[in-house]
Amino acid sequence: MNYLFSIILLFACSLSALAQNARDAVEAQHFIKLGNTLRMVDRPEQAIDLLLRSLPAVKAKDPYLEAVAYENLGFAYRDQENSQTALGYFHKAQTLYKKLNFGASEAAMRQLISETASKDLYAGIDVGASGVKLAIFRTIYENGFYNKDVKVKPIAPNVTLVSGTAQSFKDGQEVMKAYLDSIRRYNIPADHIYVAFSSGVNETLGKTPEKKKKLYELFSALVTNSLPGSDSLFIDSTLTAAREAELFMIGSIPRKLWLTASCVDIGSGNTKGGYYDSGHRFHSVSLPVGTKTMANLIDNNRSLPIEDYKKEAQRVIKMMADTAINVEFNTTSPGLHQRRTVALGGGIVWAMAAYLHPEKAGTTAVPLTLADAEHFARLAMTDYQSLIHPDLSDLTDPVVRRKAEADLVNVQNQFNEKQLIAGSLLLEAVIRAYADTSIPKRFVFIRDSDISWVTGKFLETLNQNYEKAIARDAR
Repeated sequence: MNYLFSIILLFACSLSALAQNARDAVEAQHFIKLGNTLRMVDRPEQAIDLLLRSLPAVKAKDPYLEAVAYENLGFAYRDQENSQTALGYFHKAQTLYKKLNFGASEAAMRQLISETASKDLYAGIDVGASGVKLAIFRTIYENGFYNKDVKVKPIAPNVTLVSGTAQSFKDGQEVMKAYLDSIRRYNIPADHIYVAFSSGVNETLGKTPEKKKKLYELFSALVTNSLPGSDSLFIDSTLTAAREAELFMIGSIPRKLWLTASCVDIGSGNTKGGYYDSGHRFHSVSLPVGTKTMANLIDNNRSLPIEDYKKEAQRVIKMMADTAINVEFNTTSPGLHQRRTVALGGGIVWAMAAYLHPEKAGTTAVPLTLADAEHFARLAMTDYQSLIHPDLSDLTDPVVRRKAEADLVNVQNQFNEKQLIAGSLLLEAVIRAYADTSIPKRFVFIRDSDISWVTGKFLETLNQNYEKAIARDAR
């Protein structure tokens, strides 16, 4: 490798010394290829020199090679964080690809232009069982996972839409209006907005169709009246737990890891997950309990003293593990055991990461272990105050410390003691079921996993558009 690297540098230096433009298209192609190789070994200046010297031989003569040279110049200037120059070359490449009718290449340039110009903001509104949530964000592929650069993500007011009452619908409308105003201020186009009823809302209000229809009509009217160009925008009221799990997978795990990874999202009302097989078919896993529904199952009247609640929690969780969780993971869905990487999402996993690993507050993908889950559950059961007040004295980075402090406040607002006990025991049971295999598992908490379904929706559409363009170009 070092020998090859030396040869590349020697050849590049000799070309730089001669400083001659490419004499013909063949030599220009060599310059373009070598320029891209130099960029990949962190030599952007030499790459730019070679790429610029390739252009005279192909400009207005070979539009494809000219477009490739512009594309690689854009990458090289972006490597130097010179976004304006990079954008200029990306635009030139896109124009030529469009003239050549290379749909996939044109689509890729369009995406690169949006990312480089920081105009690739997306908005998602989740109409959930306990309220309406908003996220305005940008997705960045970083360190093997999708990082969400969140611009707006307010703490959602507690609005129990599944109650179906006129007051809850009115409260939900007020929240929705405020969120739509935020989206409008960011000038986010309609094709970058996704509004959906969660599976919890669809399942619960689906039992009273007239109430679901009323909520849909109220919210659809708000969307139509609040956002320009909303004629093509609709509220997705078809989500199931399985579909949410698939979107979470798409929005959390890069496509190249799909055959070796699975996902599980422990929500407030249910637990869902799954994996892709070699044919890119998604196999879903779903359990009808989540952190808050488990707490209600343990103490439906919310009247048990805390010590009695702990005993009942252990009994109920063991029963749930024996009759549902272990059966699902060990019998019904054996493919889960074959996947080494497990992407974890959901509020209770976020709580565990916030309490046990505040130093990872700025990390997109936080490694976790069965030992973490066991420690988390043990502290929730035996030393709750110590758990919710972790020591932050070692956090010297002010950005990480502020993020860790904010996470602690938000987690404590999200879960009370009984809910934290229920959730921690449920999480331990799920991870233990995953880990009970001869194939070692790597557990990773995906930060901002609650908006991965939005990322997943747009990435899925993008993937489908690429596949159509590639198929069309290949004809």
